[in-house]
Amino acid sequence: MNINEKAETIQRNYERIVNELAKIIVGQEVLIKHLFTCLLCGGHALIEGVPGLGKTLIVRSLSKILDLKYSRIQFTPDLMPADILGTNIVKEDEKGSRYFEFYKGPIFGQLILADEINRASPKTQSALLEAMQEEKVTVFGTKYHLEPPFMVLATQNPIEMEGTYPLPEAQIDRFFFKLKIDYPDQDQLQEIIAKTTEDYQYELKGVIDTDSILEMKSLVKQVPIASHVKDYAIRLVLDSHPGNAHAIEQIKEYVLFGASPRGVQSLILAAKVSALIDGRYNVSIEDINDVAKPALRHRIALNIRGETEGIDVDDIVGEILSNVQTQ
Repeated sequence: MNINEKAETIQRNYERIVNELAKIIVGQEVLIKHLFTCLLCGGHALIEGVPGLGKTLIVRSLSKILDLKYSRIQFTPDLMPADILGTNIVKEDEKGSRYFEFYKGPIFGQLILADEINRASPKTQSALLEAMQEEKVTVFGTKYHLEPPFMVLATQNPIEMEGTYPLPEAQIDRFFFKLKIDYPDQDQLQEIIAKTTEDYQYELKGVIDTDSILEMKSLVKQVPIASHVKDYAIRLVLDSHPGNAHAIEQIKEYVLFGASPRGVQSLILAAKVSALIDGRYNVSIEDINDVAKPALRHRIALNIRGETEGIDVDDIVGEILSNVQTQ
């Protein structure tokens, strides 16, 4: 199979996933595309949305379609790191001798739903850091590798913030994308009602397997990207910093600090997947624009004035895009 045929395979697999999810998921095409992008880029996603929009259902359904080992961790204030990673337990053999045996926690899955991640303490949140960054965990000095592909999909409620622990910037930056779930419109609500309150039967089936996912992941980094497209992505990230010479006035007024180098990496890799989904084996500036908001919205921190005035980071990213295109 040549490189173009492999690229076409990714496009077909994506269409099969979308069509299968459409059996139970109404709308959310953009969210599904971005989750697929995270999967192929080996990244993790922070999903933000009010309760009841189907975040858990989407993740659980995706695990069935992709035939991945699914784990759900419900984050609460009393959750401990051992509840995520696992711990050693004492056992006794036939001769009465005692020994330790490691009991694996829910992190030992492939598709991990970290539900309401900001409800757990910073100590517990940090238990995810090594797993997200290195795809391994260390317990009592022993390293355990996680089965690939490994992806964490964390959710948080943007409204109910009382009793929560905001994620530190270092952990937020480890998420490849920050995704927002939109509220369904009237037609979509009609379809949701038909599928959930009437005699509607559905059965999801697997459309691709682990080997197929790993093969698609290996192709992403092979997609060529022109130097002027790389420069465009770099200028996007540099212009998000208030100290940059080309920074727009809104950046200087409302932004504390801009996107990190991980922002450029996310832009480039995600744009490659965007091109493959469209059936192209080259990256365009439009691909960069398509993934700019999910890749950068969580990496641009507002200052006190920006927070007070309720500035939307998505609007800031939109202004950066407009400014870079005129440079």
